[in-house]
Amino acid sequence: MEKVYDKDGKLCHFVVRLTDANNERVDLVEDTEFIQCALLKLPSGKTFRPHKHILKDSNIAKRIAQESWVVISGSVKVIFYDEDDNHLCDKVLNAGDASFTLYGGHNYLIIEDNSIIYEYKTGPYEGQTNDKVFLNI
Repeated sequence: MEKVYDKDGKLCHFVVRLTDANNERVDLVEDTEFIQCALLKLPSGKTFRPHKHILKDSNIAKRIAQESWVVISGSVKVIFYDEDDNHLCDKVLNAGDASFTLYGGHNYLIIEDNSIIYEYKTGPYEGQTNDKVFLNI
């Protein structure tokens, strides 16, 4: 896992590589964050008890939208910014890699034609006007 911190040491972004899957389960995000994700590498025959998730009351008054991209095929360059819009670094994501933005900004440049990506973010998504601010970069 490649972690990207701002100048004050705050974890803003991280990249998980397909090659990071070496344990049955690794929780990737601290449980205090809004987006949650685990990396699973499971053997054939592994199963889980059937279950469903329950509605829970939340004690969180405000939350930021956090986002993840998972590259299925192709490649993508992700550009990371801190909360003050300063460029932190660029990373190239290949098939099986994922990026996570907890805080700060990001941009993506598709490197390979017809790249396929899953995008996940905390919801509800309320559209561009209510969900994001564009950086003047």
